[in-house]
Amino acid sequence: MPTRRLPRTAAFWSVAVLLVLMLAASGVPSPLYRVYQEQFGFSSGVLTTIFGIYSFALLLSLLVVGGLSDHVGRRPVLVVAFVLEAGAMLLFLFADGVGWLLAARVVQGLATGGLTSTLGATLLDLQRREHPLGAFINSASPGLGLSLGAAGAGLLVQFVPSPTDWVFGVLTAVFLIAAVGTYLLPESSPRLPGALVSLRPRVHVPPLHRRAFLVALPCLVATWALGGLYASLGPSLVAQVFGIDNHLVGGLLILALNGTGIVGSLALRTSRPERALLLGALIFTVGVSGTLAALFTTSAALLFVAAVVTGFGFGAAFLGAVATITRGVAPGHRAGLLAAVFVVGYLAFSLPAIAAGAAVGAIGLTRTTEIYGAAVVALALLAVAALLRARRTAVGLTAPERSSEPVAA
Repeated sequence: MPTRRLPRTAAFWSVAVLLVLMLAASGVPSPLYRVYQEQFGFSSGVLTTIFGIYSFALLLSLLVVGGLSDHVGRRPVLVVAFVLEAGAMLLFLFADGVGWLLAARVVQGLATGGLTSTLGATLLDLQRREHPLGAFINSASPGLGLSLGAAGAGLLVQFVPSPTDWVFGVLTAVFLIAAVGTYLLPESSPRLPGALVSLRPRVHVPPLHRRAFLVALPCLVATWALGGLYASLGPSLVAQVFGIDNHLVGGLLILALNGTGIVGSLALRTSRPERALLLGALIFTVGVSGTLAALFTTSAALLFVAAVVTGFGFGAAFLGAVATITRGVAPGHRAGLLAAVFVVGYLAFSLPAIAAGAAVGAIGLTRTTEIYGAAVVALALLAVAALLRARRTAVGLTAPERSSEPVAA
């Protein structure tokens, strides 16, 4: 007897929930880094290495299997990736040293890379043409997921004995259930030939989308680089620079940035993609400038206000970037193009943060953050200049609109 599949609308929202849940799991370790640092006695450089190795594994996964579901279908990739995610949670559960943490983050990165592109492409497959929400959810879900993960873990660390047992035990069960539940989803993508060739590591942007990709590139780098700084060193910044030794407050700083990213995406959801990208980059610049002012005045209140403004700009700019780059993308290229977007994002998320962790020992956390902030402001302004120049020299950045109706399973 054939398996009954979820209706299209129910499948779309189920995939959206799974995407947020997976991203929440990726944000859970951030408030726990200081806990592990105290338990195992490692430096800020080791901390950012643990943070960064996750992104490298994720990048490898995006480069190798990011477009695989365009060839073999969405469901097979999702099942394997969810099982890997459950395995990562088990490694965290039993971690008793730095080696375990590194292994857990590698496995989690491999799983997250496969899930990010495949779940995101499935949303584009299943969205309703008259109400296309795929780009919005793909852009808002990182902020929502990371916020839920970081804030939830921060609460548990502050108020619950043995928080790691609770967090990772529950998440192991959840991802095993998700792997089984994936069989209820309809297969939404055509199976194109060339599955083995697609495993060759590469970043592929279809020709019609390359100009938009290049214009959005500086803003993608700037926003994700700042997100990496907050996720890796944000709680340490709160404790060491602002003198607030509270794990929950460190998690709330990450929530202030990522949570208001959702508001930024919502506020500009109906705007033209280029307008959302432009306004988001400008608001992001104002927010990061506020962060620099907070460091100068050592004002924790200003730090949180700046994080809220920055997060709003992040959400708006990332929505504009994703919508601009992916508009009109053909069904057989959706996972590959989203993989390219997230390759850029996670490179920016990891490499600058690792460099910042190494710089802390030499020049201190405050000076490192100041230099980092100035660099992302410069990148955001470069994106604004590129977008304004593109507006003057061309009629538009987006590829021609194509049907977003899913292929029947």
